[in-house]
Amino acid sequence: MKVTFGSLVITAGICGLLSFAFLATSLGTEYWFIIEMNPMNMSDSEDMSSHSGLWSISDGGKMNPDPIDSYPGDYSRYSETEQSMHSAIIVVLPFSLVLLVFGGICGLVSSLARSPLLLTSTASYFFICSLLTLCGVSLYILYSHHALAETERLAGPEGLAYIQTSFGWSLGLACLSYGLEVLTGILLLVAARKVKLQHSSPTMA
Repeated sequence: MKVTFGSLVITAGICGLLSFAFLATSLGTEYWFIIEMNPMNMSDSEDMSSHSGLWSISDGGKMNPDPIDSYPGDYSRYSETEQSMHSAIIVVLPFSLVLLVFGGICGLVSSLARSPLLLTSTASYFFICSLLTLCGVSLYILYSHHALAETERLAGPEGLAYIQTSFGWSLGLACLSYGLEVLTGILLLVAARKVKLQHSSPTMA
């Protein structure tokens, strides 16, 4: 089956829109990190679980707007390094989201112009966006492990004996967004290659 230029750019456009939607949803939800507590001396009716996002934490059904308190206990105050990492995360990921908007505009213009140079430039632009998203996700994972290790150091292993932690679906959406950004760039590169071949060989369909 022959792949046409139109199908390539349309697929790239769909991937770009999905990457934007996934990243926007990821940034707006509080399921990046999930904490489940089940102490032996606590009744099942008490909800001690919590889940956190980049901007707020839901602790036992109550919203806490301070993302620095994403681990239980008063001993979980973050270090200066962790605060710096969190600040970097909440800058890099929203910035990547903004860049995706301009990437969509550039992709539309370059597709309508059928310019190999513009298509290649837009593909490179999406690769840069994907790197920013990957950096943000990687920083968050490192930040979470660092914060949990610091909490364990302060509280001791017994303090975390009944705590289960995991990454949530919000982080998964950010990872999907990264993959779609890369795929968008690849599709645009293929489209640019196809247009270039058509210009060099007018008889080619």
